Amino acid sequence: MQHVRLSYASGTSSQPLMGMTIGEKFDQVCLQYAEQEAIISLHQNRRLSYQQLQDEVNACACSLLQLGLHKGDRLAIWSPNCVEWTIAQFAASKVGIILVNLNTAYKSHELEYVLNKVSCKGLIIAAPFKTTDYLELLTKIAPELVHSHDKILNSKRLPHLKFVIKIDDQQHTGIYRFSDLLETPNQSQLDELQRLAQQLQFDEPINIQFTSGTTGNPKGTMLTHHNILNNGYFVGEGIGLTPQDRVCISVPLFHCFGMVMGNLACITHGATMVYPSAAFNPLETLKAIDQEKCTAAYGVPTMFIAVLEHEQFAEFDLTSLRTGIMAGSPCPREIMQRVIENMHMSEITICYGMTETSPVSVQSYINDSIDKRVSTVGHVHPHIEIKIVNLEGEITPIGTLGELCVRGYSVMAGYWDEVEKTQEVIDAAGWMHTGDIGEMDENGFVKIKGRIKDVVIRGGENLFPKEIEDFLYTHPDVSDVQVIGLPDLRYGEELCACIILHEHHQADEDSIRRFCKEHISHNKVPRYIKFLTEFPLTASGKAQKFKLQEMMRLELNLSSVMFE
Repeated sequence: MQHVRLSYASGTSSQPLMGMTIGEKFDQVCLQYAEQEAIISLHQNRRLSYQQLQDEVNACACSLLQLGLHKGDRLAIWSPNCVEWTIAQFAASKVGIILVNLNTAYKSHELEYVLNKVSCKGLIIAAPFKTTDYLELLTKIAPELVHSHDKILNSKRLPHLKFVIKIDDQQHTGIYRFSDLLETPNQSQLDELQRLAQQLQFDEPINIQFTSGTTGNPKGTMLTHHNILNNGYFVGEGIGLTPQDRVCISVPLFHCFGMVMGNLACITHGATMVYPSAAFNPLETLKAIDQEKCTAAYGVPTMFIAVLEHEQFAEFDLTSLRTGIMAGSPCPREIMQRVIENMHMSEITICYGMTETSPVSVQSYINDSIDKRVSTVGHVHPHIEIKIVNLEGEITPIGTLGELCVRGYSVMAGYWDEVEKTQEVIDAAGWMHTGDIGEMDENGFVKIKGRIKDVVIRGGENLFPKEIEDFLYTHPDVSDVQVIGLPDLRYGEELCACIILHEHHQADEDSIRRFCKEHISHNKVPRYIKFLTEFPLTASGKAQKFKLQEMMRLELNLSSVMFE
Protein backbone atom coordinates (compact mmCIF):
# COMPACT_ATOMS: atom_id res chain seq x y z
CA MET A 1 0.00 0.00 0.00
CA GLN A 2 1.46 3.32 -1.07
CA HIS A 3 2.16 5.81 1.75
CA VAL A 4 0.47 9.18 1.24
CA ARG A 5 2.54 12.14 2.45
CA LEU A 6 0.50 14.61 4.44
CA SER A 7 0.56 18.42 4.59
CA TYR A 8 2.30 18.74 7.96
CA ALA A 9 5.61 20.41 8.83
CA SER A 10 7.50 21.13 12.03
CA GLY A 11 10.16 23.84 12.20
CA THR A 12 13.55 22.87 13.59
CA SER A 13 16.33 25.19 14.75
CA SER A 14 19.81 25.14 16.24
CA GLN A 15 18.69 28.14 18.32
CA PRO A 16 16.50 27.40 21.37
CA LEU A 17 13.52 29.53 22.34
CA MET A 18 14.40 32.38 24.71
CA GLY A 19 12.90 31.77 28.12
CA MET A 20 13.02 35.37 29.29
CA THR A 21 10.95 38.53 29.40
CA ILE A 22 11.27 41.34 26.86
CA GLY A 23 12.75 43.58 29.55
CA GLU A 24 15.48 41.06 30.37
CA LYS A 25 16.49 40.71 26.73
CA PHE A 26 16.33 44.47 26.21
CA ASP A 27 18.74 45.13 29.12
CA GLN A 28 21.07 42.38 27.92
CA VAL A 29 21.30 43.91 24.42
CA CYS A 30 21.66 47.48 25.75
CA LEU A 31 24.66 46.38 27.80
CA GLN A 32 26.21 44.47 24.90
CA TYR A 33 25.72 47.22 22.26
CA ALA A 34 25.66 50.30 24.51
CA GLU A 35 27.38 52.72 22.11
CA GLN A 36 25.71 51.47 18.95
CA GLU A 37 22.85 53.40 17.35
CA ALA A 38 19.58 51.80 18.45
CA ILE A 39 17.02 54.10 16.91
CA ILE A 40 16.97 56.87 14.30
CA SER A 41 13.77 58.84 13.81
CA LEU A 42 14.38 61.07 10.82
CA HIS A 43 11.16 63.09 10.97
CA GLN A 44 11.93 63.92 14.62
CA ASN A 45 15.65 64.44 14.00
CA ARG A 46 16.44 62.11 16.90
CA ARG A 47 19.19 59.50 17.31
CA LEU A 48 19.64 57.32 20.37
CA SER A 49 22.32 54.78 21.18
CA TYR A 50 21.28 51.62 23.00
CA GLN A 51 22.56 53.15 26.25
CA GLN A 52 20.54 56.34 25.70
CA LEU A 53 17.45 54.35 24.76
CA GLN A 54 17.79 52.24 27.91
CA ASP A 55 18.09 55.38 30.08
CA GLU A 56 14.88 56.85 28.60
CA VAL A 57 13.05 53.50 28.85
CA ASN A 58 14.02 53.16 32.52
CA ALA A 59 12.93 56.74 33.25
CA CYS A 60 9.59 56.16 31.54
CA ALA A 61 9.04 52.85 33.36
CA CYS A 62 9.71 54.49 36.75
CA SER A 63 7.31 57.32 35.89
CA LEU A 64 4.55 54.88 34.91
CA LEU A 65 4.92 53.26 38.35
CA GLN A 66 4.79 56.70 39.99
CA LEU A 67 1.51 57.39 38.17
CA GLY A 68 0.02 54.33 39.84
CA LEU A 69 0.19 51.79 37.05
CA HIS A 70 0.85 48.22 38.18
CA LYS A 71 1.67 44.89 36.58
CA GLY A 72 -1.30 43.73 34.50
CA ASP A 73 -2.80 47.23 34.07
CA ARG A 74 -3.52 48.28 30.49
CA LEU A 75 -1.78 51.28 28.93
CA ALA A 76 -2.98 52.24 25.44
CA ILE A 77 -0.90 54.08 22.87
CA TRP A 78 -2.50 56.00 20.00
CA SER A 79 0.22 57.47 17.86
CA PRO A 80 1.98 57.23 14.50
CA ASN A 81 5.61 56.03 14.46
CA CYS A 82 7.98 57.93 16.72
CA VAL A 83 10.73 57.35 19.30
CA GLU A 84 8.21 57.77 22.13
CA TRP A 85 6.19 54.80 20.84
CA THR A 86 9.21 52.54 21.20
CA ILE A 87 10.19 53.96 24.59
CA ALA A 88 6.65 53.22 25.82
CA GLN A 89 6.79 49.70 24.35
CA PHE A 90 9.88 48.72 26.29
CA ALA A 91 9.03 50.71 29.45
CA ALA A 92 5.69 48.91 29.75
CA SER A 93 7.30 45.51 29.15
CA LYS A 94 9.81 46.13 31.95
CA VAL A 95 7.14 46.41 34.64
CA GLY A 96 4.52 44.04 33.23
CA ILE A 97 2.11 46.76 32.10
CA ILE A 98 0.10 45.49 29.12
CA LEU A 99 0.58 47.82 26.14
CA VAL A 100 -2.58 48.19 24.05
CA ASN A 101 -1.86 49.16 20.44
CA LEU A 102 -4.47 51.50 18.95
CA ASN A 103 -4.92 51.92 15.22
CA THR A 104 -4.23 55.54 14.23
CA ALA A 105 -7.25 55.41 11.91
CA TYR A 106 -9.68 54.98 14.82
CA LYS A 107 -12.45 57.50 15.26
CA SER A 108 -14.16 58.30 18.58
CA HIS A 109 -16.59 55.37 18.46
CA GLU A 110 -13.82 52.78 17.92
CA LEU A 111 -11.61 54.45 20.51
CA GLU A 112 -14.35 54.31 23.13
CA TYR A 113 -15.03 50.65 22.38
CA VAL A 114 -11.43 49.41 22.68
CA LEU A 115 -10.53 51.52 25.73
CA ASN A 116 -13.55 50.17 27.59
CA LYS A 117 -13.22 46.64 26.24
CA VAL A 118 -9.87 46.09 27.97
CA SER A 119 -10.39 48.69 30.77
CA CYS A 120 -7.41 50.89 29.91
CA LYS A 121 -6.10 52.84 32.90
CA GLY A 122 -3.75 55.08 30.90
CA LEU A 123 -3.59 56.43 27.36
CA ILE A 124 -0.67 57.93 25.42
CA ILE A 125 -1.76 60.11 22.49
CA ALA A 126 0.14 61.88 19.72
CA ALA A 127 0.07 65.55 18.78
CA PRO A 128 -2.20 66.33 15.80
CA PHE A 129 -0.98 64.59 12.64
CA LYS A 130 -2.25 65.30 9.13
CA THR A 131 -6.04 65.53 9.47
CA THR A 132 -6.25 63.73 12.82
CA ASP A 133 -6.41 65.62 16.11
CA TYR A 134 -6.15 62.80 18.66
CA LEU A 135 -6.91 65.02 21.66
CA GLU A 136 -10.01 66.44 19.97
CA LEU A 137 -11.31 62.94 19.18
CA LEU A 138 -10.64 61.84 22.76
CA THR A 139 -12.38 64.92 24.18
CA LYS A 140 -15.55 64.02 22.26
CA ILE A 141 -15.96 60.96 24.49
CA ALA A 142 -14.21 62.36 27.56
CA PRO A 143 -15.19 66.07 27.75
CA GLU A 144 -14.17 66.00 31.43
CA LEU A 145 -10.54 66.32 30.22
CA VAL A 146 -11.13 69.99 29.45
CA HIS A 147 -12.13 70.75 33.05
CA SER A 148 -9.68 68.42 34.82
CA HIS A 149 -7.08 70.28 36.88
CA ASP A 150 -5.39 67.52 38.83
CA LYS A 151 -4.49 65.25 35.87
CA ILE A 152 -6.71 62.50 37.27
CA LEU A 153 -9.53 61.80 34.85
CA ASN A 154 -13.04 60.86 35.98
CA SER A 155 -14.95 60.22 32.78
CA LYS A 156 -18.52 59.01 32.52
CA ARG A 157 -18.02 57.21 29.19
CA LEU A 158 -14.46 56.02 29.92
CA PRO A 159 -14.79 55.02 33.60
CA HIS A 160 -11.50 53.04 33.76
CA LEU A 161 -9.29 55.69 32.15
CA LYS A 162 -7.46 57.67 34.83
CA PHE A 163 -4.74 59.60 33.02
CA VAL A 164 -3.72 60.78 29.57
CA ILE A 165 -0.18 61.44 28.35
CA LYS A 166 0.45 63.54 25.24
CA ILE A 167 3.51 63.39 23.01
CA ASP A 168 4.22 67.11 22.63
CA ASP A 169 5.77 70.01 24.55
CA GLN A 170 2.56 71.98 25.10
CA GLN A 171 1.33 72.27 28.69
CA HIS A 172 -2.19 70.98 29.37
CA THR A 173 -3.96 71.30 32.70
CA GLY A 174 -5.44 67.81 32.80
CA ILE A 175 -2.82 65.94 30.77
CA TYR A 176 0.75 64.78 31.34
CA ARG A 177 3.43 65.46 28.76
CA PHE A 178 5.44 62.45 27.62
CA SER A 179 8.63 64.43 28.23
CA ASP A 180 7.61 64.72 31.91
CA LEU A 181 7.92 60.93 32.11
CA LEU A 182 11.57 61.05 31.10
CA GLU A 183 12.95 62.85 34.17
CA THR A 184 15.98 61.03 35.56
CA PRO A 185 14.90 58.57 38.27
CA ASN A 186 16.74 58.26 41.58
CA GLN A 187 18.52 55.08 42.67
CA SER A 188 15.70 53.82 44.88
CA GLN A 189 13.27 54.11 41.93
CA LEU A 190 15.67 52.17 39.71
CA ASP A 191 16.09 49.51 42.42
CA GLU A 192 12.30 49.15 42.66
CA LEU A 193 12.10 48.87 38.87
CA GLN A 194 14.68 46.07 38.96
CA ARG A 195 12.86 44.28 41.79
CA LEU A 196 9.55 44.35 39.91
CA ALA A 197 11.14 43.27 36.64
CA GLN A 198 12.55 40.15 38.29
CA GLN A 199 9.06 39.07 39.39
CA LEU A 200 7.67 38.96 35.84
CA GLN A 201 7.03 35.65 34.08
CA PHE A 202 7.59 35.33 30.35
CA ASP A 203 4.23 33.60 29.79
CA GLU A 204 2.29 36.63 31.07
CA PRO A 205 0.43 38.84 28.55
CA ILE A 206 2.33 42.01 27.72
CA ASN A 207 0.56 43.28 24.60
CA ILE A 208 -2.99 43.53 23.26
CA GLN A 209 -3.56 44.12 19.57
CA PHE A 210 -7.04 44.48 18.16
CA THR A 211 -8.09 42.62 15.05
CA SER A 212 -9.28 44.82 12.22
CA GLY A 213 -12.95 44.24 12.99
CA THR A 214 -14.07 43.78 9.39
CA THR A 215 -16.79 41.49 10.76
CA GLY A 216 -18.29 42.69 14.02
CA ASN A 217 -16.42 44.47 16.80
CA PRO A 218 -12.64 44.11 16.93
CA LYS A 219 -11.25 41.44 19.27
CA GLY A 220 -8.30 42.06 21.60
CA THR A 221 -5.52 39.57 20.85
CA MET A 222 -3.45 38.89 24.01
CA LEU A 223 0.24 38.27 23.31
CA THR A 224 2.85 37.27 25.88
CA HIS A 225 6.55 38.13 26.26
CA HIS A 226 7.32 34.60 25.03
CA ASN A 227 5.08 35.00 21.97
CA ILE A 228 6.47 38.20 20.54
CA LEU A 229 10.07 38.23 21.81
CA ASN A 230 10.79 34.88 20.19
CA ASN A 231 8.86 35.66 17.04
CA GLY A 232 10.75 38.92 16.57
CA TYR A 233 14.04 37.08 17.12
CA PHE A 234 13.34 34.32 14.61
CA VAL A 235 12.05 36.77 11.99
CA GLY A 236 15.37 38.61 12.38
CA GLU A 237 17.24 35.33 12.06
CA GLY A 238 15.27 34.65 8.89
CA ILE A 239 16.72 37.73 7.16
CA GLY A 240 20.17 37.29 8.70
CA LEU A 241 20.09 40.40 10.91
CA THR A 242 23.34 41.42 12.61
CA PRO A 243 24.41 44.43 14.72
CA GLN A 244 25.65 46.00 11.46
CA ASP A 245 22.16 46.08 9.94
CA ARG A 246 19.96 49.17 9.70
CA VAL A 247 16.28 48.39 9.14
CA CYS A 248 14.00 50.93 7.44
CA ILE A 249 10.68 50.52 9.28
CA SER A 250 7.97 52.26 7.25
CA VAL A 251 5.19 50.00 8.53
CA PRO A 252 3.09 51.10 11.54
CA LEU A 253 4.43 50.31 15.01
CA PHE A 254 0.88 49.70 16.25
CA HIS A 255 0.85 46.64 13.98
CA CYS A 256 2.82 43.41 14.62
CA PHE A 257 4.83 44.16 11.47
CA GLY A 258 6.31 47.26 13.10
CA MET A 259 6.58 46.43 16.81
CA VAL A 260 7.50 42.72 16.54
CA MET A 261 9.08 42.12 13.12
CA GLY A 262 10.59 45.61 13.24
CA ASN A 263 11.46 46.68 16.79
CA LEU A 264 11.82 43.27 18.45
CA ALA A 265 13.74 41.77 15.52
CA CYS A 266 16.17 44.70 15.75
CA ILE A 267 16.70 44.75 19.51
CA THR A 268 17.25 40.98 19.69
CA HIS A 269 20.10 41.39 17.17
CA GLY A 270 21.57 44.74 18.23
CA ALA A 271 20.50 46.22 14.87
CA THR A 272 19.37 49.82 14.24
CA MET A 273 15.69 50.80 13.90
CA VAL A 274 15.21 53.56 11.30
CA TYR A 275 11.88 55.42 11.13
CA PRO A 276 11.66 57.49 7.93
CA SER A 277 8.37 59.22 8.78
CA ALA A 278 5.43 59.20 11.17
CA ALA A 279 3.28 57.37 8.62
CA PHE A 280 4.32 55.73 5.38
CA ASN A 281 5.59 58.18 2.77
CA PRO A 282 7.37 56.73 -0.28
CA LEU A 283 9.65 59.72 -0.79
CA GLU A 284 10.72 59.82 2.87
CA THR A 285 11.35 56.07 2.72
CA LEU A 286 13.62 56.52 -0.31
CA LYS A 287 15.47 59.37 1.42
CA ALA A 288 15.95 57.30 4.58
CA ILE A 289 17.37 54.29 2.74
CA ASP A 290 19.79 56.49 0.81
CA GLN A 291 20.81 58.79 3.68
CA GLU A 292 21.14 56.16 6.42
CA LYS A 293 22.46 53.40 4.14
CA CYS A 294 19.73 51.04 5.30
CA THR A 295 20.43 47.37 4.66
CA ALA A 296 16.83 46.18 5.05
CA ALA A 297 13.38 47.59 4.27
CA TYR A 298 9.91 46.45 5.29
CA GLY A 299 6.56 46.95 3.63
CA VAL A 300 3.31 45.52 2.40
CA PRO A 301 3.03 45.17 -1.40
CA THR A 302 1.15 48.47 -1.80
CA MET A 303 4.05 50.28 -0.07
CA PHE A 304 6.68 48.74 -2.34
CA ILE A 305 4.51 49.63 -5.36
CA ALA A 306 4.34 53.26 -4.17
CA VAL A 307 8.14 53.39 -3.74
CA LEU A 308 8.86 51.79 -7.13
CA GLU A 309 6.36 54.07 -8.90
CA HIS A 310 7.60 57.29 -7.28
CA GLU A 311 8.64 59.85 -9.87
CA GLN A 312 11.95 60.51 -8.04
CA PHE A 313 12.81 56.82 -7.58
CA ALA A 314 15.86 56.95 -9.89
CA GLU A 315 17.42 59.83 -7.92
CA PHE A 316 18.23 57.68 -4.87
CA ASP A 317 21.05 55.25 -4.19
CA LEU A 318 19.52 52.06 -2.80
CA THR A 319 22.56 49.83 -3.29
CA SER A 320 23.05 49.51 0.49
CA LEU A 321 19.91 47.35 0.65
CA ARG A 322 20.44 43.63 1.07
CA THR A 323 17.28 42.21 2.54
CA GLY A 324 13.85 43.02 3.91
CA ILE A 325 10.36 41.67 4.28
CA MET A 326 7.27 41.92 2.14
CA ALA A 327 4.19 40.76 4.03
CA GLY A 328 0.73 41.74 5.19
CA SER A 329 -1.12 40.62 2.07
CA PRO A 330 -0.40 38.36 -0.91
CA CYS A 331 2.79 39.46 -2.66
CA PRO A 332 2.41 39.70 -6.45
CA ARG A 333 5.19 38.06 -8.49
CA GLU A 334 5.76 41.17 -10.65
CA ILE A 335 6.25 43.43 -7.63
CA MET A 336 8.63 40.99 -5.93
CA GLN A 337 10.79 40.76 -9.05
CA ARG A 338 10.97 44.55 -9.39
CA VAL A 339 11.96 44.91 -5.71
CA ILE A 340 14.78 42.39 -6.17
CA GLU A 341 16.03 43.94 -9.41
CA ASN A 342 15.42 47.67 -8.92
CA MET A 343 15.84 48.01 -5.13
CA HIS A 344 18.80 45.60 -4.91
CA MET A 345 17.03 43.53 -2.23
CA SER A 346 18.48 40.21 -3.41
CA GLU A 347 17.76 38.57 -0.04
CA ILE A 348 14.23 39.88 0.49
CA THR A 349 11.90 37.36 2.13
CA ILE A 350 8.17 36.83 2.25
CA CYS A 351 6.50 36.36 5.64
CA TYR A 352 3.08 34.91 6.27
CA GLY A 353 1.27 35.23 9.58
CA MET A 354 -1.49 36.85 11.57
CA THR A 355 -1.73 38.84 14.80
CA GLU A 356 -2.99 35.75 16.63
CA THR A 357 0.31 33.96 15.90
CA SER A 358 2.61 36.81 17.02
CA PRO A 359 2.58 37.16 13.87
CA VAL A 360 4.88 35.00 11.66
CA SER A 361 4.52 31.26 11.15
CA VAL A 362 5.92 30.83 7.61
CA GLN A 363 8.84 32.66 5.97
CA SER A 364 10.96 32.18 2.87
CA TYR A 365 14.73 31.74 3.25
CA ILE A 366 17.07 34.42 1.91
CA ASN A 367 18.69 31.79 -0.31
CA ASP A 368 15.46 30.34 -1.70
CA SER A 369 15.23 30.68 -5.47
CA ILE A 370 13.49 33.81 -6.74
CA ASP A 371 10.82 31.56 -8.21
CA LYS A 372 10.05 30.05 -4.80
CA ARG A 373 10.11 33.49 -3.15
CA VAL A 374 7.55 34.86 -5.60
CA SER A 375 5.32 31.81 -5.83
CA THR A 376 5.23 30.67 -2.17
CA VAL A 377 5.39 32.20 1.32
CA GLY A 378 8.25 29.90 2.28
CA HIS A 379 8.73 27.29 4.98
CA VAL A 380 7.46 26.70 8.49
CA HIS A 381 9.16 28.91 11.11
CA PRO A 382 11.48 27.46 13.78
CA HIS A 383 9.70 25.82 16.75
CA ILE A 384 6.33 26.03 14.95
CA GLU A 385 4.07 23.30 13.57
CA ILE A 386 1.76 23.81 10.61
CA LYS A 387 -0.78 21.57 8.92
CA ILE A 388 -3.39 21.91 6.20
CA VAL A 389 -6.79 20.37 6.92
CA ASN A 390 -9.99 19.65 5.00
CA LEU A 391 -13.53 20.56 6.08
CA GLU A 392 -13.60 17.50 8.37
CA GLY A 393 -10.42 18.63 10.13
CA GLU A 394 -8.28 15.87 8.59
CA ILE A 395 -4.76 16.63 7.34
CA THR A 396 -4.77 16.79 3.54
CA PRO A 397 -2.31 14.96 1.27
CA ILE A 398 0.62 17.01 -0.08
CA GLY A 399 -0.53 19.32 -2.88
CA THR A 400 -4.14 19.46 -1.71
CA LEU A 401 -5.88 22.69 -0.71
CA GLY A 402 -7.24 23.17 2.81
CA GLU A 403 -7.22 25.47 5.81
CA LEU A 404 -3.80 26.32 7.25
CA CYS A 405 -3.49 25.70 11.00
CA VAL A 406 -0.62 26.73 13.30
CA ARG A 407 0.55 25.38 16.67
CA GLY A 408 3.47 26.36 18.90
CA TYR A 409 4.96 29.03 21.16
CA SER A 410 3.57 31.84 18.97
CA VAL A 411 -0.16 31.10 19.35
CA MET A 412 -1.85 33.90 21.31
CA ALA A 413 -2.97 33.57 24.92
CA GLY A 414 -6.51 34.23 23.66
CA TYR A 415 -8.92 37.07 22.88
CA TRP A 416 -9.44 39.39 25.84
CA ASP A 417 -12.63 38.47 27.70
CA GLU A 418 -13.86 36.39 24.71
CA VAL A 419 -13.57 32.73 25.76
CA GLU A 420 -16.07 31.48 23.18
CA LYS A 421 -14.47 33.39 20.29
CA THR A 422 -11.05 32.07 21.38
CA GLN A 423 -12.37 28.51 21.33
CA GLU A 424 -13.77 29.08 17.83
CA VAL A 425 -10.23 29.57 16.45
CA ILE A 426 -7.99 27.54 18.82
CA ASP A 427 -9.04 23.91 19.02
CA ALA A 428 -8.63 21.45 21.90
CA ALA A 429 -5.24 20.32 20.58
CA GLY A 430 -3.89 23.89 20.54
CA TRP A 431 -4.10 24.49 16.79
CA MET A 432 -4.88 28.03 15.64
CA HIS A 433 -7.23 27.89 12.64
CA THR A 434 -6.13 30.77 10.41
CA GLY A 435 -9.07 30.99 8.00
CA ASP A 436 -6.58 30.98 5.12
CA ILE A 437 -6.54 28.51 2.26
CA GLY A 438 -3.12 26.93 1.89
CA GLU A 439 -1.27 24.24 -0.03
CA MET A 440 2.03 22.53 0.84
CA ASP A 441 4.39 20.88 -1.63
CA GLU A 442 6.71 17.91 -1.10
CA ASN A 443 9.57 20.21 -0.02
CA GLY A 444 7.49 21.99 2.61
CA PHE A 445 6.93 25.20 0.64
CA VAL A 446 3.55 26.75 1.41
CA LYS A 447 1.29 28.65 -0.98
CA ILE A 448 -1.53 30.84 0.29
CA LYS A 449 -4.49 30.83 -2.06
CA GLY A 450 -6.50 33.45 -0.19
CA ARG A 451 -8.94 33.82 2.68
CA ILE A 452 -11.67 31.22 2.97
CA LYS A 453 -14.16 34.08 3.13
CA ASP A 454 -12.67 35.71 -0.02
CA VAL A 455 -13.25 32.65 -2.21
CA VAL A 456 -15.72 33.48 -4.97
CA ILE A 457 -18.18 30.68 -5.65
CA ARG A 458 -19.39 31.13 -9.21
CA GLY A 459 -21.94 28.59 -10.38
CA GLY A 460 -20.76 26.16 -7.71
CA GLU A 461 -17.08 26.48 -8.68
CA ASN A 462 -14.49 27.88 -6.24
CA LEU A 463 -12.44 30.73 -7.75
CA PHE A 464 -9.44 32.20 -5.92
CA PRO A 465 -9.07 35.99 -6.25
CA LYS A 466 -5.31 35.88 -5.56
CA GLU A 467 -4.68 33.65 -8.59
CA ILE A 468 -6.48 36.13 -10.86
CA GLU A 469 -4.76 39.11 -9.20
CA ASP A 470 -1.33 37.53 -9.77
CA PHE A 471 -2.22 37.06 -13.43
CA LEU A 472 -3.47 40.64 -13.89
CA TYR A 473 -0.21 42.00 -12.40
CA THR A 474 1.51 40.66 -15.53
CA HIS A 475 -0.43 43.18 -17.67
CA PRO A 476 1.98 46.03 -18.55
CA ASP A 477 -0.53 48.76 -17.65
CA VAL A 478 -1.65 47.37 -14.27
CA SER A 479 -0.05 48.87 -11.16
CA ASP A 480 -2.33 47.35 -8.50
CA VAL A 481 -5.39 45.12 -8.54
CA GLN A 482 -7.96 43.61 -6.19
CA VAL A 483 -10.38 40.91 -7.31
CA ILE A 484 -13.65 40.56 -5.37
CA GLY A 485 -16.91 38.64 -5.62
CA LEU A 486 -20.18 40.42 -6.28
CA PRO A 487 -23.70 38.97 -6.01
CA ASP A 488 -25.31 37.59 -9.15
CA LEU A 489 -28.80 36.13 -9.58
CA ARG A 490 -27.72 33.51 -12.12
CA TYR A 491 -24.33 32.30 -10.84
CA GLY A 492 -24.56 33.32 -7.17
CA GLU A 493 -21.35 35.36 -7.49
CA GLU A 494 -19.40 37.00 -10.29
CA LEU A 495 -15.82 38.25 -10.36
CA CYS A 496 -15.00 41.97 -10.32
CA ALA A 497 -11.47 43.26 -10.97
CA CYS A 498 -10.72 46.67 -9.42
CA ILE A 499 -7.63 48.02 -11.15
CA ILE A 500 -5.23 50.91 -10.59
CA LEU A 501 -3.20 51.69 -13.72
CA HIS A 502 0.41 52.82 -13.83
CA GLU A 503 0.72 56.59 -14.04
CA HIS A 504 0.40 57.87 -17.65
CA HIS A 505 -0.76 54.41 -18.82
CA GLN A 506 -4.11 53.77 -20.42
CA ALA A 507 -6.30 50.68 -20.74
CA ASP A 508 -10.00 50.01 -21.03
CA GLU A 509 -12.33 47.20 -20.03
CA ASP A 510 -12.20 45.56 -23.45
CA SER A 511 -8.39 45.42 -23.59
CA ILE A 512 -8.18 43.93 -20.10
CA ARG A 513 -10.88 41.40 -20.91
CA ARG A 514 -9.14 40.41 -24.17
CA PHE A 515 -5.87 39.96 -22.26
CA CYS A 516 -7.63 37.65 -19.79
CA LYS A 517 -9.41 35.61 -22.47
CA GLU A 518 -6.10 34.96 -24.23
CA HIS A 519 -4.35 33.59 -21.17
CA ILE A 520 -6.78 32.20 -18.56
CA SER A 521 -9.86 30.01 -18.64
CA HIS A 522 -13.15 31.75 -19.41
CA ASN A 523 -14.64 31.20 -15.92
CA LYS A 524 -11.77 33.23 -14.40
CA VAL A 525 -12.31 36.25 -16.66
CA PRO A 526 -13.89 38.99 -14.51
CA ARG A 527 -17.44 39.89 -15.41
CA TYR A 528 -16.85 43.44 -14.14
CA ILE A 529 -13.70 45.53 -14.63
CA LYS A 530 -13.47 48.85 -12.82
CA PHE A 531 -10.65 51.41 -12.84
CA LEU A 532 -9.85 53.27 -9.61
CA THR A 533 -7.18 55.74 -8.51
CA GLU A 534 -6.89 54.26 -5.01
CA PHE A 535 -8.19 51.44 -2.83
CA PRO A 536 -9.67 51.79 0.64
CA LEU A 537 -6.81 50.67 2.90
CA THR A 538 -6.34 49.73 6.51
CA ALA A 539 -3.79 51.83 8.39
CA SER A 540 -1.29 49.02 7.85
CA GLY A 541 -1.71 49.26 4.06
CA LYS A 542 -3.96 46.29 3.33
CA ALA A 543 -6.74 46.73 0.79
CA GLN A 544 -10.16 46.42 2.42
CA LYS A 545 -12.02 44.08 0.10
CA PHE A 546 -15.28 44.34 2.02
CA LYS A 547 -15.30 48.12 1.41
CA LEU A 548 -14.54 47.58 -2.28
CA GLN A 549 -17.49 45.17 -2.40
CA GLU A 550 -19.77 47.79 -0.82
CA MET A 551 -18.58 50.44 -3.29
CA MET A 552 -19.01 48.20 -6.33
CA ARG A 553 -22.44 46.92 -5.25
CA LEU A 554 -23.64 50.52 -5.09
CA GLU A 555 -21.93 51.63 -8.31
CA LEU A 556 -23.24 48.64 -10.26
CA ASN A 557 -26.67 48.83 -8.61
CA LEU A 558 -26.38 45.33 -7.18
CA SER A 559 -27.57 46.29 -3.70
CA SER A 560 -30.84 44.44 -4.26
CA VAL A 561 -28.99 41.27 -5.35
CA MET A 562 -27.65 39.89 -2.07
CA PHE A 563 -25.68 36.78 -1.24
CA GLU A 564 -27.78 33.94 0.09
